[in-house]
Amino acid sequence: MRGRAVVRHWPRMPKGRVEAFSDGVIAIIITIMVLELKAPHEEGLDALKPLWPVFLSYVLSFIYIGIYWNNHHHMFHSVKHVKGSVLWANLHLLFWLSLTPFTTAWMGENHFAPVPVAVYGVGLFLSAIAYTILVRTLISAHGRDSEFAARIGSDFKGYVSIALYVAAIALAFVSQKLAMVLFFVVAMIWLIPDRRFEK
Repeated sequence: MRGRAVVRHWPRMPKGRVEAFSDGVIAIIITIMVLELKAPHEEGLDALKPLWPVFLSYVLSFIYIGIYWNNHHHMFHSVKHVKGSVLWANLHLLFWLSLTPFTTAWMGENHFAPVPVAVYGVGLFLSAIAYTILVRTLISAHGRDSEFAARIGSDFKGYVSIALYVAAIALAFVSQKLAMVLFFVVAMIWLIPDRRFEK
């Protein structure tokens, strides 16, 4: 009708396809990472010593991908529906996570050199930002007075993690060991599934 503004709303959709697609992408990410672990041609244990940076990088990244999968899984248990903006926010998160095999391999192959460690940290930082955007988009989809929004609360742990990533990126050019310690600290913070959704 003339004189009336037409308001378009994103249609609500089931959440199942988002979960299934995300699970598939994360499984592929882990597969790519493990394929980067090249077995040595020599048979002695000494042949494994040069590979420890690659293996350590793999372990750290495996923990991080597992954390994202675990918390994504638990969070979506509380999601009632999704809409187009949620789909794009979820794809945004998967994009940054999909770069993890590259940053992992680069850091490991270069024995934790400053620039690869910093780039690895940037990847973790942007993944955390993307996860925060996904959470905020889900809150918008459900409403700020919804049960989902109440479970999220202030998301203090998420913002602390982002701050630690920024510190680790800066530290990578001063002390790579300290930067790696911060990466492991953030991983330990998130290792236990988010209790807000566990309940």
